[in-house]
Amino acid sequence: MTAFRISTPVAEAFPETLIALVTATGLRGQEPWPATTTALEDLEQELADGTWQPADESDPRIEAWHTAYRSFGTNPRRIRPSVDALGRRMAKKGTLPRINPAVDSYNAVSVRHGLPAGAFDLDHVTGHVEIRYADGTETFTPLGEPDTTETPKPGEIIYTDTTSVLTRHWNHRDAHRTRVTEDSANVAFVIETLNATRDGHHLKAAAHELQGLLTPHADQTTVHYLTPAQPNSQAQ
Repeated sequence: MTAFRISTPVAEAFPETLIALVTATGLRGQEPWPATTTALEDLEQELADGTWQPADESDPRIEAWHTAYRSFGTNPRRIRPSVDALGRRMAKKGTLPRINPAVDSYNAVSVRHGLPAGAFDLDHVTGHVEIRYADGTETFTPLGEPDTTETPKPGEIIYTDTTSVLTRHWNHRDAHRTRVTEDSANVAFVIETLNATRDGHHLKAAAHELQGLLTPHADQTTVHYLTPAQPNSQAQ
């Protein structure tokens, strides 16, 4: 099992944080996922019909992340929170990217609910995972750039395991090492909000929706929650 933890300084700085940890074991990414295909197509049709649109930076859910990014020295209009970037891309192109079923599932849920989401291949995670402030000594290899090494600035919020950084700027970009592919069998998905009082029901609905997309294609799925009051959880 892989432990996930919110560090005390991050918990104190963002006391309304709520993170859903959705884990899937025995995932079968090579088979068709018709419900995920339908979820993507439904979103795109609703956008085309004008009955729904992605949350933008005027939405309180996105605005909260912009404020958080600025607090740790990141310009959120240059380096955007994942859900902001994905929603802007969808609004411009009218479609969501098709990567693989697991990634497509959390992208659909993320954009639908206006909440950042991501995932880690647990077979490539070392030790525990912690959400903490960078100290400037860590290294990060961006998704799709295996020959690139970056060093987060001190004070930037990161996900990291005992080897290297898993996400930069909290949820802007994932690492190449723990990327989720069609062959990933054991995966931890995260869905995040900075305002549990306002958005907790959205997040729990999103976690339930994601679990529903994963369950037909996994041996087991579970949902746990991380909060400043309960900052530790285990990915099964």
